[in-house]
Amino acid sequence: MAKEKEKILGMDGDKFRMFMGKYGIGVILVLMMVFISFMEPSFRSASNMINVATQVSINAMIAYGMCLAITTEGIDLSVGAQLALVSCILGQLISNKGWSIPLAILAAVLVSTLWGVINGLLVSKFNMFPFVVTLSTQLIIRGLAQLISGGQAIPITDAAFKKIYSTKIAAVPFPILVLILVTVLMYLLLHWTKLGRYIFAVGDNMNAAIASGVSVIKTKTAVYAISGFLAGIAGVIFTAKTASAQSNIGIGYETDAVAACVLGGTSFAGGVATIPGVLMGIFIIGFIYNGMNLIGIDSYYQSMTKGAVIIGAVLLDMVMNKKTN
Repeated sequence: MAKEKEKILGMDGDKFRMFMGKYGIGVILVLMMVFISFMEPSFRSASNMINVATQVSINAMIAYGMCLAITTEGIDLSVGAQLALVSCILGQLISNKGWSIPLAILAAVLVSTLWGVINGLLVSKFNMFPFVVTLSTQLIIRGLAQLISGGQAIPITDAAFKKIYSTKIAAVPFPILVLILVTVLMYLLLHWTKLGRYIFAVGDNMNAAIASGVSVIKTKTAVYAISGFLAGIAGVIFTAKTASAQSNIGIGYETDAVAACVLGGTSFAGGVATIPGVLMGIFIIGFIYNGMNLIGIDSYYQSMTKGAVIIGAVLLDMVMNKKTN
C-alpha cells in the first residue's frame, strides 16, 4: 500500500514547504500588516508607511552587507561600530575641519570600506573565525570613534548636509530613493554577476568552489568590503538625520540586520539568500517597532518580540527544510 503523503493545512506537505520557502516571508509580512492595521488604523496611512520606509532605509543598508557575509558562512558584527565611526569622521571633517560635504562623505565611506577589507582579509587569508574577527574590530572601531569625537557629540549645522535626509524628490524622501537604488544594485550583484555566483559557491561548499577555481580570499574580502561600504552609506544617512556625530550610535544595529536576514531566508549554513527576502525581513522588523509604538507597547517588549520572531523564523526554516536535511 502506498504511503499516504503528509498533509499540511490541506495541502501536500512537499508543496506546502515549497510554497512557504518561496512566499512565506511575504505571507508573514502581509499578516503582520493586517494585524497591526486592525489594532491601530493609523498604521496603514500613507504618511506612516513612508515614515517606516524612511527609517528602515538605514537598517537595510546594513542588512544587505550582513546578508552577503552570512551567505559565505560568516557574519559582520562590526557594522554598527562602522556606522558610528563614519558619523564621527563626518562631524570632524565638516564641522571642525571645514571640508566640503562630498569630500568628507567620500573620506568617511572609504574608511569604513577599508575596515571591511581588513575584516575580509583576516577572515579569508588568515582563516580566522568571522565572529571573533568582527567582534574584535567592532571594539577597535568603536574606540576609534570615541577617540575622534572625544566622547562628545559633534553638531553638524550645515543645512546642505541635513538635506541628505530631509530632501524629497517627487514627494519621495531621498533615503527611500537610496534604498531603492541600493536594493536593485544588490539584487543584480548577488543574482546576476560572477561575484554573486562566487558568493553562493563559497557559502555552499568552499572546497568545491576552490576546486572550480574560485578565489575564496578575493570573494570574502569583496563581501566584507561591500558590507563596510554599505555601513558607511548608512552612517551618512543616519548622521544627516540627527545632524549630530556621535560615537555611541549604531549599537544593536547588527542584531536587526541578522534578524532581517534570518527572516528573509538567509541561511547561516551558507549558500542561500535573496535580496527581496532581506528587504521584507527588514520591513517586518520596522513594522514591529512602528506598530508597537503606535499601539503604546513598552520598548522592553519590542526587543523580546524581535527575539521571539527570530527564533520562530529559524524554527520555520528547519521545518520547511526537514525533508532536504
